[in-house]
Amino acid sequence: MASSTKYIFITGGVTSSLGKGIIAASLGKLLQARGFKVTIQKFDPYLNIDPGTLNPYEHGECYVTDDGAETDLDLGHYERFLNITTSQGNNITTGRIYNNVITKERKGEFLGKTVQVIPHITDEIKANFYKLGEEGEFDVVITEIGGCVGDIESLPFIEAVRQAKWDLGPNRFLVIHLTLIPYLKAAKELKTKPTQHSVKQLLEAGIQPDILVCRTEYHLPADVKKKLALFCNVQLNNVIEAMDADSIYDVPLLMKKEKLDERVMTKLKLTSKENTDLENWKDFLGKLKNPTQEVTIGLVGKYVSLPDAYKSIIESFTHAGASIECDVNLRLISSEEINPDNIAHKLQDLDGILVAPGFGERGFEGKIETVKYARENNIPFLGICLGMQVAVIEYARNVLNLKNANSTEMDPTTSTPVIGLMEEQKNIDQMGGTMRLGSYACDLKKGSKAFQAYGKSKIQERHRHRYEFNNDYLATMEEHGMIATGKNPETGLVEIVEIKNHPWFVGVQFHPEYKSTVLTPQPLFVKFIQAAADKKIK
Repeated sequence: MASSTKYIFITGGVTSSLGKGIIAASLGKLLQARGFKVTIQKFDPYLNIDPGTLNPYEHGECYVTDDGAETDLDLGHYERFLNITTSQGNNITTGRIYNNVITKERKGEFLGKTVQVIPHITDEIKANFYKLGEEGEFDVVITEIGGCVGDIESLPFIEAVRQAKWDLGPNRFLVIHLTLIPYLKAAKELKTKPTQHSVKQLLEAGIQPDILVCRTEYHLPADVKKKLALFCNVQLNNVIEAMDADSIYDVPLLMKKEKLDERVMTKLKLTSKENTDLENWKDFLGKLKNPTQEVTIGLVGKYVSLPDAYKSIIESFTHAGASIECDVNLRLISSEEINPDNIAHKLQDLDGILVAPGFGERGFEGKIETVKYARENNIPFLGICLGMQVAVIEYARNVLNLKNANSTEMDPTTSTPVIGLMEEQKNIDQMGGTMRLGSYACDLKKGSKAFQAYGKSKIQERHRHRYEFNNDYLATMEEHGMIATGKNPETGLVEIVEIKNHPWFVGVQFHPEYKSTVLTPQPLFVKFIQAAADKKIK
């Protein structure tokens, strides 16, 4: 273990969904702006090996890293805030911990010992706590513990955090507890008792939080802060107010105002290497909050009742919109509800249309109708992953007149499989972690919309798919005006399609949204929004 690396653990109490990931990312941003090398990791208490097989309604978006890990959506926040790349090592689940320990047991690595939660499971958890610090030469490793204190499934992680204090020694270990201070309208007062109980549960597990970050709808009066400090055994200046913010991107500056980074540095005896550099962040916020133009974009998918299913796409619109001072009014539209009779009514006032990724045939025909509407009405269009495949199928059916054109995912017996299962996927029988995942190269055709967006001919983008464009149909498609403008240089896999004689029509097999950050907006989203703004002006 690198003797200089500091470890910060963030736990949550009272309720889930308080925003541990945003607080972790915001603190990471503040420390990074002071010149420290920071990374953040997420430990999830569920038994799935990773979220790759989870329905988006269960856990929101599945985020994909460069190295092909299917991870928790909080890793997206880490990358977007810190402008860094994460990896498999940044997201560990209970399932992965137990799988590792059982694999070792089967190999005989425990020398006949009885394998138990303590010490074997907790030792494996701690080894993963420290792994990034050992390998990456980080000044600070922030670890977010998923779930809520008191959850049965979180107990081994909490115990591992307790043990970590004794491994690391003084000045290298810190616990931040994120909690809720509810406001009771009938009593007209903020209540501290849920936080007191939450901290009491942590104390019973042997952990004393160093800092309390209190989510609240109202400012915390001095007497409430004093009460929290007294009953939760923390110093008064370590009770941090976290007011609800208009945007998640306000949170770093709000935490700086509350001096969260200074409190952390004092506790860990960190000496700032430079003055906090947040000018680029403030510039982004200024553009975000003072747009000079506005567009309405329709995001058409089948998981729209849970916006977190499209978290990276939604945030990509925020980054790209701000970069050109454009307010993106994003309208989430269910593809299941779209049909030929109502499509004009549902989509007529949109300046641009994005067809979202997804799996399975539910809502598929609605996406076909959406692409047709965008193509025929010259509405700027971006299709991502399945959205690109839908664009190919729609074009084959309605322009090439191949009425049976389909994907073998939707119809395994189709006579016209313009989209088919990738060759390397045909003998795979396990679902988890077996798709084409991670970063792959793509060569762009000069003069194309994609080339104009990126400004270069070679790019790397992240993927998550099993099906691909069937190159048997490529020549015919290009003869009729749908051009492959991006290909994988090694396999010839079609990565990008565009349509001639259309203001802006681009479909991509990869997921551009995974690489968009505050400081480096994704080029395709920028050009797509600009095309939508240009259409609106005309």
